[in-house]
Amino acid sequence: MEHFATALPLVLDPYVLTVIVLSGLFGLFMGAIPGLSATMATALLVPVTFFMPPVPALAAIVTATAMAIFAGDLPGALLRIPGTPASAAYTDEAFALTRKGKAELALGTGLASAVVGGLFGTLVLVFAAPVLVQVAKNFSSYEYFWLACLGLTCAAFIAGADPVKGAISLLIGLLIATVGLDPMSGQARFTFGSVELMGGVHFIPAMIGMFALAEVLRVVTTTTPPPEVPQARIGNVFSGIGGVLSKYRKNLLRGSVIGTFVGALPGAGSDIAAWISYAVSKKFSREPEKFGTGHPEGLVAAGASNNAALGGSWVPALVFGIPGDSITAIVIGVLYVKGMNPGPTVFLNQPELIYAIFITFFLANLMLLPLGFVAIRGSRQLLRIHRLVLMPVILMFCVVGTFAINNSVFGIGILLVLGLVAYLMEDNGFPVAPAILGLVLGPLLEDAFMTSMIKGDGNLMAFFERPIAAGLGIVTVAIWFSPVVMRVWRSRRAEAGSAK
Repeated sequence: MEHFATALPLVLDPYVLTVIVLSGLFGLFMGAIPGLSATMATALLVPVTFFMPPVPALAAIVTATAMAIFAGDLPGALLRIPGTPASAAYTDEAFALTRKGKAELALGTGLASAVVGGLFGTLVLVFAAPVLVQVAKNFSSYEYFWLACLGLTCAAFIAGADPVKGAISLLIGLLIATVGLDPMSGQARFTFGSVELMGGVHFIPAMIGMFALAEVLRVVTTTTPPPEVPQARIGNVFSGIGGVLSKYRKNLLRGSVIGTFVGALPGAGSDIAAWISYAVSKKFSREPEKFGTGHPEGLVAAGASNNAALGGSWVPALVFGIPGDSITAIVIGVLYVKGMNPGPTVFLNQPELIYAIFITFFLANLMLLPLGFVAIRGSRQLLRIHRLVLMPVILMFCVVGTFAINNSVFGIGILLVLGLVAYLMEDNGFPVAPAILGLVLGPLLEDAFMTSMIKGDGNLMAFFERPIAAGLGIVTVAIWFSPVVMRVWRSRRAEAGSAK
């Protein structure tokens, strides 16, 4: 409690509260515009946070992310276009309610569920993170190697319907992470004689390019005209919401638990959590035939899962320095810039900053009610802004923000090159998030592996000699070979069935 008492004045500072409100409005705006995801909102905030102390900088990211995840429901319910990937799971359900003349029920259910799920995820973060820190203090390079492998593996396996393309994207990120000086020998790698590349590919320009610039290129090259905003009537947003949440309280709790658990898996995130929660709700529903016709049951679970995953994803990011999703991958970069190296030591050396983040999570989710209500009331006007008007402004922020990091034009070159690479990747069905995770975890993986090999004198079995390392290693290797085992098992089962 003493840490909370120390952190509370840091968050209740008028400057920090102003940053929270402004970043919340920014997050709502970004999430409500189709194509401008929560990740993109976070990426555009990063250059601004360089000029802030640690607490307001992290508060801005937490608040903008929570708001943007919910705001993606607005175009989903009104346009049948998810504003963020996390809203895609239940867009058809919400739009079906709108066509029934119940847009306020769809959006109100999403808002209330998001608040409850976000608070649940925050509670898990507050209580789970300090406990895991006690375990993490015993981690050596062996455990961090397997943890990094596990994070990279999860990122590849959950990257959409094609794990092979997810794995290739991951390898691209790992390749980019090797650019620069070898950490052990000091030998230059893939620098092509460039002095600037000896320091490696800076994470922030790479991230802004691969998320924000790639989206700009996608919008300006598309030939599909933007859809018209339907004349949906939005009545009392909170009318009947209490009855809906009470009726589907099991879905609310289940969605919150699933969201927090999936969010804590390295590489997962809110979109995966929402799809799983929606599918599980339909599986256990007494009225599965109503799903897809405008039934709020699925909205309750998936809406809660969305924001619960945010708190869950910060657990591995803060405790181990392993990003739970692409947003916390960006956050880890910001933590390093602010001198807060993620891991168990940050809980020991700067506990007041960690608990300030916890308090900000609570504030952000509580503020989602009034700000989300305002966003719902003004959503039709907000959605009328043409994306071709927004893109030049976003491009300007990308370039100026990238230049401001090191006052170097070279960073803009990285932004342009990797933005084009990400655009070509997504245009051919390769997800970008695994590449970003590879770029973040690549240095940790290499450093942990080389350090462990030196300590173990080249003996690979040393990676399995410590209990925690052995457990993590067995789980990771089992995941690697699980597709082969499942394929053999299915083929033998099919052969046994045909023999009968």
